[in-house]
Amino acid sequence: MAHRLKVGVVFGGQSVEHQVSLLSAKTVIQALDKAKYELALIGIDTQGQWSLYDAEACFCQPHDPKHISLNPVYTPIEPFTFIRALDVVFPVLHGALGEDGTIQGLCRLAQVAFVGADVLSSALGMDKVVMKRLLKEQNIPVVPSLTVDEKKWSANTVLEQISLPFFVKPSNGGSSLGVSKVKEASQCKAALQKAFLYDSKIIVEEAVVGREIQVGVIGNEHPKVSLPCEIIPKGEFHSYESKYIDPDGALFIYPADVEMGLYLKMRALALKTYHALCCEGMARVDFFLKNSGQVFVNEINTIPGLTNRSPFAKMWQVSGIEYPDLLDQLIAFALEAQERRQKKMFSDFVPYLTSEHPSY
Repeated sequence: MAHRLKVGVVFGGQSVEHQVSLLSAKTVIQALDKAKYELALIGIDTQGQWSLYDAEACFCQPHDPKHISLNPVYTPIEPFTFIRALDVVFPVLHGALGEDGTIQGLCRLAQVAFVGADVLSSALGMDKVVMKRLLKEQNIPVVPSLTVDEKKWSANTVLEQISLPFFVKPSNGGSSLGVSKVKEASQCKAALQKAFLYDSKIIVEEAVVGREIQVGVIGNEHPKVSLPCEIIPKGEFHSYESKYIDPDGALFIYPADVEMGLYLKMRALALKTYHALCCEGMARVDFFLKNSGQVFVNEINTIPGLTNRSPFAKMWQVSGIEYPDLLDQLIAFALEAQERRQKKMFSDFVPYLTSEHPSY
């Protein structure tokens, strides 16, 4: 058998999106080609313990999105030492301490390739407030919003500064956890309190009347964009339940019925967003499309959901890339990025090894 790459799939984590990560990881593990990759299945429990899991028994209740959990039978490992022996780390982590640059930083210190965005772009993608500031600076259209700090907030102040209806969201987070749609002034205080359970900084954003469109982006220096997906939620918005619990919680249209001119505009904005936030590997870019044709970038997700129901893989499928091939490409991008970083790390020291810097 040809040499197989040692790929460490990391899942679980200490964020509120722990179960979402398990659902994504289950799909990734099933789809990775075992003839090409020697898999190390690394679970992080809610206490932060890293452990190695058996391929046949990673999860308890794996088909129940409400109750899926890590198997209690595991082998504890020391993270830094273990991942240094891998060829590639595939982080399938959502939320804090996984999608925010932390695991990416660990991989950088260990000098091992990893799938997805680097430290900076991961952190920027996680923090919606900072992300929107940078996008506005690049003249990328974003929905008007207000930042509210936990130490100084007032429902009355929010209501004075932004028009109803609006959304209240934790700045750092995903999967719509802690998100509320406020249609009446009386709902504002409770929505703010709910969001502050998840983050100390929240974003209040005008509700856009229109369509919700997403595209996938993959690649490093020369990324490409998938065909779009339209999401039509059954409820007020695409909630955690409609994403992961209720199989009928939303209608997904692949590819979205979008006029070519608008699609090309969204594709250009997706690439501009990807580059503005220094992304690599993969991302999902979410848009709001108003009935007038005006397009807003809602957010970018640097580790999009990778479950069977998640749009990212299905958008690439209708674009001509099947799921196992998509994973192969993501791993190839990871190796390419690491090779480039290694060359740069060495070249940074070259001037100091010459006579141009005798003091060294």
